[in-house]
Amino acid sequence: MSDFSYVLFDTVLGRCGVAWGPKGVRAVSFAEASDEATIKRLMRRAPGAVEAAPPGEIAALIQDIRALFEGERRDLSHAPLDWDGVGAFEREVYELSLKINPGEAKTYGDLAKALGDVAQSRRVGQALGRNPFPIVVPCHRIVGASGAMTGFSAPGGAELKRKLLKIEGAIGPDLFD
Repeated sequence: MSDFSYVLFDTVLGRCGVAWGPKGVRAVSFAEASDEATIKRLMRRAPGAVEAAPPGEIAALIQDIRALFEGERRDLSHAPLDWDGVGAFEREVYELSLKINPGEAKTYGDLAKALGDVAQSRRVGQALGRNPFPIVVPCHRIVGASGAMTGFSAPGGAELKRKLLKIEGAIGPDLFD
């Protein structure tokens, strides 16, 4: 029997998911092409997870994610994260990302510089591409040096990143809004 549970939940950006265990949030997923694909993504970090009603702090996190997607300023850094299986460098990158407030954006170079070597920008991007806690660890708030919407591996790619940054007020509307 698994120690992990998961739930799928509807948002204005589609049906997302979260998996948790005794140490906290194990995985978060943006909406995939299907519920099965979302569950499969969650299972990578929470093998054998079973569908369950979320306990209080997970239910609160889900409400915060919904509100964030609807344009409310929400800080998700309060979520307890299960760091098992996350490498030391990745954890440093994710912890720096957690300090970026809604409505703000940093570059990959900014994070690399904060880690002590701007030449680590590519490695920072690779770590963010493996982020098991997207949305909670706001990898969408990290952009290319010129503000380019690069390196976003979530379903919807750069367009989803742009949409999230607009929702949070980090970038303004464009001609297509």
